[in-house]
Amino acid sequence: MKEPIIFRRDDCLSHEQAMYWKDLLYRTVKVGTEVEFAMPKGVKKDDFLLPLVERLQPTRDLTNLGQYGVLDIISEHCGLEVQIIGRQPYYPALMEQYRAILDPLVERGVRARATCGLHYHTLTIGLSEPTPEIVLANVWNLTRRYAPYLRFLTSGGDCSEALCRRRNYTSHLEMVRHTPGVYSMREIYQLLHESKRVPEHQNFLNLEHVTFTDDGEVRDFHIEFRFPDADLAPSSIVAKTFLFLAVLLKAVEMSQYGVIHVGRVREWRRKVELLDMLSNNEGNLATSDTSGVTPEVIDELRTGCRELLELLKPVFVRFARVGYEGSEDHPAFEVLSLLAETPLSLLRASGRDWIEIEQLLSERAAVTSTEWDKSDRRLIRVIELAELTDHAAPEAWKWETARELFLTPQELERRLERLDDWRGLKWDTELGTMIFLG
Repeated sequence: MKEPIIFRRDDCLSHEQAMYWKDLLYRTVKVGTEVEFAMPKGVKKDDFLLPLVERLQPTRDLTNLGQYGVLDIISEHCGLEVQIIGRQPYYPALMEQYRAILDPLVERGVRARATCGLHYHTLTIGLSEPTPEIVLANVWNLTRRYAPYLRFLTSGGDCSEALCRRRNYTSHLEMVRHTPGVYSMREIYQLLHESKRVPEHQNFLNLEHVTFTDDGEVRDFHIEFRFPDADLAPSSIVAKTFLFLAVLLKAVEMSQYGVIHVGRVREWRRKVELLDMLSNNEGNLATSDTSGVTPEVIDELRTGCRELLELLKPVFVRFARVGYEGSEDHPAFEVLSLLAETPLSLLRASGRDWIEIEQLLSERAAVTSTEWDKSDRRLIRVIELAELTDHAAPEAWKWETARELFLTPQELERRLERLDDWRGLKWDTELGTMIFLG
């Protein structure tokens, strides 16, 4: 990553505060989606809606996930919108959920037209304290800094002349003007609210649901990433769920040092030019005219996407360690790495349909996680449940553990090294046993 410029501020988080907020937000943030699609050709909306409601059983209750995690299904100008409740970010569960929702729809022939979008609502549930304002400021500026690359990575048009939907639905015109180096986030919120240029809810990063305390901290953290184009590939939708969660957690890390800058003047002007190339109102029907996006520009956009993913990689390593025993590779990162080079728009422009795209992405998502055999799992249990304690030294514990598990000392050492790489190991003198650090 290029060396970032940082706005120094007086409200930077300490290391301990950053660790606290990363852990708290990881546990409490939910990322819900609004998935829009057009009807199959020749099918009337009313004929399609009622059977879909019967199948997906929307709960209309954010506290009740239901069978499919669907909050509601509503009529939209483009067709229908399925509102999906956010949940704890666990990749296999999210994939199962989105496949159960989308696979039958794709088989029925629903379409992702330029009038359709995909919106990600990132919000805290049950948080009893305000989020530091500097965290929101870093989310805002991380989004601004990487806006053209995010727009490219999430583009979903079906031809090279119309890689993205029209700007009106997800306008960057206000976002590029307002920096937390000049304004507080509450002031930026107010500027977006009062804008005559862009309807508040159609901003690239929508803050309309955010509320603030009297001293400017974030009482209700609820932001909407509006810019992704319509998407009917479960692997892609789920990968972007992790992308936006990673942006939030990286924003917390950045908040130890200040607020990240969007780049030097020339770099920033070029980013705005790229945004204008990708997102405008000059295309046919509801599309942007992207005929000016040459192969050289695509290479430039790919480079920016790689920089973004390089910045976020450590966050995805954490996701992997939590969700995949002993692995540092996360399937969402693999999918995003593919989309950074060939987003949905380029895949669709190449002639692939949604089934072929999903097959390609799911193959890329296949992660080879460390395989734990029966002896590994027995050793994990011995440590987690402190089954062998009261030993004077690690050597005595290892000798008894090897005997209990019918392992040679060398084999036990090899397995302990793997566990140490995975979760960290420490000798506890008081208990007289090995314990996990995490």
